[in-house]
Amino acid sequence: MNAAINAGDTAWILMSAALVLLMTPALGLFYAGLVRSKNTLNTFMMCVAAVPVAMITWALVGYSFAFSPGNAIIGGFDHVGLSGVDFEPREGQTIPHLLFMAFQATFCILTTALVAGAVVERMRFGAFLIFAALWSVLVYAVLAHWVWGGGWLQEAGVLDFAGGVPVEMGSGFSALAAAWVVGRRRDHGRVAILPHNSVYVLLGAGLLWFGWFGFNGGSGLTAGNSSVLAFTNTLLTPACALAAWFVLDLLRSRQVTAIGAATAIVVGCVGITPAAGYISPIWAMVLGVVAAIPSYFVIMWRPRWRVDETLDVLAAHGVAGLTGTVFIGLVAQAGWNGGLGDGAFYGDVAQLGKQLLAVLAATTYAFVVTFVLLKLIGLVMPLRATAKEEAIGMDIIAHGEEAYATGEGAILVALGDKAKRGGELDELGETPRVPPREVVRAP
Repeated sequence: MNAAINAGDTAWILMSAALVLLMTPALGLFYAGLVRSKNTLNTFMMCVAAVPVAMITWALVGYSFAFSPGNAIIGGFDHVGLSGVDFEPREGQTIPHLLFMAFQATFCILTTALVAGAVVERMRFGAFLIFAALWSVLVYAVLAHWVWGGGWLQEAGVLDFAGGVPVEMGSGFSALAAAWVVGRRRDHGRVAILPHNSVYVLLGAGLLWFGWFGFNGGSGLTAGNSSVLAFTNTLLTPACALAAWFVLDLLRSRQVTAIGAATAIVVGCVGITPAAGYISPIWAMVLGVVAAIPSYFVIMWRPRWRVDETLDVLAAHGVAGLTGTVFIGLVAQAGWNGGLGDGAFYGDVAQLGKQLLAVLAATTYAFVVTFVLLKLIGLVMPLRATAKEEAIGMDIIAHGEEAYATGEGAILVALGDKAKRGGELDELGETPRVPPREVVRAP
């Protein structure tokens, strides 16, 4: 083994990459529980689809655009097709370059899947696949280059430990743009649209938290102090966010909700993501409370918006990631982050300005590019299902399968094209009415 390679660091990043990859099916479970039963499978499949789509684009061009030498905006072509990505370490690292690429790939996969939460229950599966491929290169890889690959935000001194810019704000504000372009669900604002399985949501959130120890803990790229700090902070911040969410729920409705608890876990994990290796454990606990408050109220206000951002990607990822990114500028401590810098509370007000610059740049870029990208895709193919297809549910329409063997899917499949056209629907476009003579019993 090359003398520069550290076996302990390599082992930890191998494990971390596996933990981060687990987060994508965990996200699928989390998202699937939040939608109606007729869209369960399609919602999960959008997350699963991010694995091959983002992995392939990352290996071919995304990694090169993010991490090869280029200019201040985007990386070059040195690593296209993984050229030059081998067992030798990158400069300043103690793990194989190939492993670094694989670890970063899992981030790209997860972030691409996150955006799906804004458009589930009505976006066509094929259109999403094309969007995911382009988004992973034109949005995620570019933002990753800005803060980690030698881009202009990194050169400006912005601190982002594990992805506040490309992962959290990138996905959250892209989700807002995607929801705007794709449009509202047909029955949004007309009927109550409730999560169909809270246990899925809680289990998904728990698995996401488990995976986040690799997400944040691995981002130090060593088995040393920075990873220990990030690991510990990833335990503390979500716990405090969860406690704060309990209090907010009790004050608002005198009940603590399971969906709220699951959301709080994610918000806490997101909030600490950019700050994990830069702030003290006590400040990480404070961040849990601070991050919970704006995300909670954005979620409470969302039903009043005309934009149907279905699964609160903006609130849970965009807003919480923004909060954590700004928090670094206030409370970063050189004594905890290996001398990388202090925040405004410890004498360096300029760091706060740098973090605010990152917020402005990342949110604007993610929103604008996603908006334009979807508009262009929409010119060549429909982005969303028809009203009748949406009423039947995307599980049957996109996959010809059901998440649950209720028998309704068997009826619709048996009716073939007529079922896909929706037959007769009630006035909300919610329930197909099938003539009795055409009903086919499920086996």
